[in-house]
Formats: sequence, structure tokens, C-alpha cells
Amino acid sequence: MSTHSLHARPRLLATGVPTPDVLERAQREFDLKVWREGDAIGERLIDEAAGFDALLVMPGDKLDASMIQRLPASVKAIATHSVGFDHVDVSAATRRGIPVFNTPDVLTEAVADLAMFLVLAAARNTTGAEASLREGRWGRWAPSHYLGRSLNVMRLGIFGMGRIGQAVARRAAAFGMAIHYHNRSRLPAELERGGAFHETLEDLLPSSDVLCVCAPSTPALRHSLDARRLALLPRGAMVVNIARGELIDESALFEAVHAGQVGAVGIDVFQREPAIDRRWLALPHSTLLPHIGSATREVRSAMGMLALDGLRSHFTGTRASNLLNPAAYDVASSHAVS
Repeated sequence: MSTHSLHARPRLLATGVPTPDVLERAQREFDLKVWREGDAIGERLIDEAAGFDALLVMPGDKLDASMIQRLPASVKAIATHSVGFDHVDVSAATRRGIPVFNTPDVLTEAVADLAMFLVLAAARNTTGAEASLREGRWGRWAPSHYLGRSLNVMRLGIFGMGRIGQAVARRAAAFGMAIHYHNRSRLPAELERGGAFHETLEDLLPSSDVLCVCAPSTPALRHSLDARRLALLPRGAMVVNIARGELIDESALFEAVHAGQVGAVGIDVFQREPAIDRRWLALPHSTLLPHIGSATREVRSAMGMLALDGLRSHFTGTRASNLLNPAAYDVASSHAVS
């Protein structure tokens, strides 16, 4: 850990503009510079970070092992303005003795709210109905127009029953949906809330009229939903993803939608966001959002504050609960001794 005197504020480079309250605090506690260009900082981070003590990076910034290795020696701590940290090579940061902080817990409820919105949008065909209205195609009422599905007769399959998955389950149960889930391990009964556990993803899929993807992004889970597994869903099932785009083979999903195997999708995350596959834009029966799961004023503020808490803890010699790699301090200590 590091300590700074009251007269020497740590220099902080933020690669995106925080909310006003977070910006005000960051300017008060740090010598702050904000990257305000319209595009992501990318490789320019290496040069821009020269002389800075800490980085506050955004989910779209890719800090792989190569970039971590090339960061200036001045950089002593990194915080990401997200709960997910697959865009930061934490192992590489640990090898350099750089602690990494994220923003867990504060966005659970907001992301679960958005997941439920996407479940409703997919089930009730709201995107298609709205397009019909906006394009002047709303004609005479007929019993067969704009038909969707009733949630209370549907089964919700949750892939990944962590904090967000459990919050989605609570909301879906209130709509009368039967809950099924797959997780690395079964939850205690009090957390299952009557949900049915499936030991494998293959077992879960046939019981999922709506599949909500809530799993973490890891190399082992990349393209977990491929053509073979999508074929295991009930025909016409709906797929919602609020986790990470890499969990779904997008080409396989496009084919499944066009073939009618998947009846509708609700998507907030994509493989190469923001430069998404153009086929998404022409995909029927789809509700698409630009990764706004945590986008409420309250949550984005809380995320920024938690990221600053982590960085502040490093420079005041304390240990924060949102530290991802405690071993980084052991490495830093060994470097200092040597």
C-alpha cells in the first residue's frame, strides 16, 4: 500500500467522464485528468498515463496483459467503473504489484430491473408493436394482432445464479413465473426460493421458455450458448442477455431466430460493443439496448464512489473490500525490498 501527504494528491487519469458528484469528489481528492474524447482511449492510454499514480478505467477499455506490462512505472493502482473485470488482466496487474478495484453489489438491483424489462419486452412483443405504431401501421383492432405470451404460464431459466441471477428470480417469481436455474453449485434452500436446480446447462435449457443469461464471463464459458445448446431450448423460446456478449455465439443466435427456434431476444450486451455485428440491426423479434444495465443516476454514482473508495484506500494505506487482487501488495512489497 502507498501513502501520500495531504499536500501531494495522487494523480488520477479517468478514461471517461464520471457523474457530477463523483467528478467533484475526484477533483477534491485527486489531481484529476479526464479523457473527454468521443472515442475510447485505447492504446493512447500508455502515453496518457505517464506521470499518473492511478487509473479509473471504463468497461470498454481493454487492459490486456500487453497493455498492463507497458503501463508507465508511475501507475500504482487501477479501478474499473464496473463490477465485471474481464477487460482488465488482473493476473498481469498482480505480477506488476498493481492492485485492481471494481464496483460490486451496488448495481445488482438495477441490472435485475433491466433484465425483467427485457423479459417482458420479449414476451409481449413490445418492440414490434411500437414500431408498428411509429410507422403508421396500427390498423383496425383484431384478436390476432401483436400477440405475445403470458409470463405466469412460462418457465424462466437463469444461467448463473449469483447476486444478479437471484435478484432476477425474485422479480420473475412475483410475475408468477416458474424458476429454473443452473449454477456452478446449488444454492441453499433459502436462496433458491423454490427454484429448480439443474446440474448442467444442457439440463436447464429444455425447461426454459425464457432463458436469462446472468453468468460471469470467463474463457471456459465463452460461447456457452452455441448452435447445439440453442437447439435444446423449447421451440420459440426467448433469450435475454444482461451478462456479457461473449457468452453467446451471436451467429448461432441469428440463425436460431431466423429459423424460429428462438422466438424473441432481449439483449443489453454484445461481443464487440460498441462496434456490434450489423446483423443485429435487422434481426426480427429483438429488443436491443446499448449496455445500460447499470444506467440509473443512483447506481452510476454509487459505482463511481466505490471505485474512488478503492483507489483512496490504496493511497491512505488501508484495505478496501472491493480489492480484486490482494496478492498485488505482496508482489509490490517484494519489489520494494529487492
